Amino acid sequence: MARHISYGMIGCGMMGQEHLRNIALLPDTGVAAIFEPDPSMRQAAALLAPNASLAATADAVIADPAVDCLLIASPNHLHSRQLRQIAATRPLPVMVEKPLFTDPTEAEEVAAFAAAYEAPAWVAMEYRYMPPVAKFIERAEIATGGIRMLTIREHRYPFLDKVGAWNRFNRTSGGTFVEKCCHFFDLMRHILRSEPVRVMASAGQAVNHLGERYDGEAPDVWDHGYVLVDFANGARAMLELCMFADGSRYQEEISAVGPNGKIECLVPGPTRFWSAQAGDPPTPLVIVSPRRPEPPFTIELPVEPALLAAGDHNGSTYHQHERFLKAVRGDGPVEVSLEDGWRATMMGMAAQRSARDGKAVTEPFEPRILMEKSG
Repeated sequence: MARHISYGMIGCGMMGQEHLRNIALLPDTGVAAIFEPDPSMRQAAALLAPNASLAATADAVIADPAVDCLLIASPNHLHSRQLRQIAATRPLPVMVEKPLFTDPTEAEEVAAFAAAYEAPAWVAMEYRYMPPVAKFIERAEIATGGIRMLTIREHRYPFLDKVGAWNRFNRTSGGTFVEKCCHFFDLMRHILRSEPVRVMASAGQAVNHLGERYDGEAPDVWDHGYVLVDFANGARAMLELCMFADGSRYQEEISAVGPNGKIECLVPGPTRFWSAQAGDPPTPLVIVSPRRPEPPFTIELPVEPALLAAGDHNGSTYHQHERFLKAVRGDGPVEVSLEDGWRATMMGMAAQRSARDGKAVTEPFEPRILMEKSG
């Protein structure tokens, strides 16, 4: 019988509540303590985890002896500060939502922290664990014979309303390519098993949030863009993002091509946003297309209804916690490390800079602490 694990939650807004719903589905797992400063979010979290204590501070959650591991799901700009708070109080196993940090001036400090943290630390890159994406990753190398081109398209709905509108501004979100797209830069690195050497981007704000004002300030996050990434192994990757494409049948479409063929992955958006007038929501698919004469074939990967109901990420939050809990119990590795989170965030920041300045970013993408070790 597995050892019971109790989480402590720091931040329980929309994403934190998705974590709570998925943790409730896991055996031998519960939530012992929650810190959430917003009254309405705190009330919603208490309904989802009625046995958890509601703490007045993050420090109280970290210090609670009933807590075995921690989850940070607060607004982006608080993540790195709260990680340091945990390290200074009680370095427990921790899962931290992406992105790892939002201020480029923090990069070296966060890299040094990542290298020194003593307990298992996992960055929540849910997209790796969507069943169709996981199957795509599993089969990509054989299907392509070695990926030379990787394309990720996300056509989706605009940024949702969050407490304090923190996701409307670059200074608190990190910018769209950091906040939203570090998931995809993580996938690029993970799928291609290589590191970026050049990032080029074009982006802007064309449709969304133009009429909104918060304390008189207009949102500055982008709602569409392209990013091209050259990798050290010679592969090329492209991201296409559109956040005013709510009616798309599939939200994410990923394709990889190599000398032996092509593999594609089609992922629907959240079930709660699917129009009832459109009939049943689409089934997630993986399509393998060998080069002639073999015909293409399709693999359907339906997600359990209970997992679809528990969140907006195609069951991936549940599967991610399964793997994280193995690491907490000492039965498996950390699969998405702080270094992985750092590198994905830095790729997003390079894309932000390239689109802003109209220039490719080619400076080293290695954290100085690793360069010093290797040098």
